Amino acid sequence: MTRGIAEVLSYAVGVGVLLLLLAARTWRHRPAPGVEPESPKWKAGIDGFSPGKAFGLGVLLSGVNPKNLLLAAGAGAALAGLGLSTTDAVVSLIVFVVLGSLTIAVPVLYYLVGGQSAKDRLDTAKDWLAFHNDAVMMVLFLVFGISLIGKGIPPLT
Repeated sequence: MTRGIAEVLSYAVGVGVLLLLLAARTWRHRPAPGVEPESPKWKAGIDGFSPGKAFGLGVLLSGVNPKNLLLAAGAGAALAGLGLSTTDAVVSLIVFVVLGSLTIAVPVLYYLVGGQSAKDRLDTAKDWLAFHNDAVMMVLFLVFGISLIGKGIPPLT
């Protein structure tokens, strides 16, 4: 294995370890049972944002968010470890971006075409996710962290 690939894989393992640490921190800082989780103050006005303001906030949160940066770095490290051609790497990047964007695009389209039923269901899902945010994030960090470590260790040994 070339030195460059080994370094990339060690970065993937490092990002995986960081995600596991983030999972543990998230789990330790969750609200006690029966306690309503406190929503950050900046989230209070989001429902009233104009489309342009919402887009700007989405770009800011997705680009600067440490969780997103760690996941993107892990995906990039895993992709670099495959030793793909430039064309295959670009196609893989496009697929990554499209799949990542679906989590936003599908609910927005559902909201736009689904009428009041869609709005009610999305509000219910939003309330559930807000209440269980810490558990959801902990599971995501755990799964992605274990996955990155599992993919990065065998080639290094």
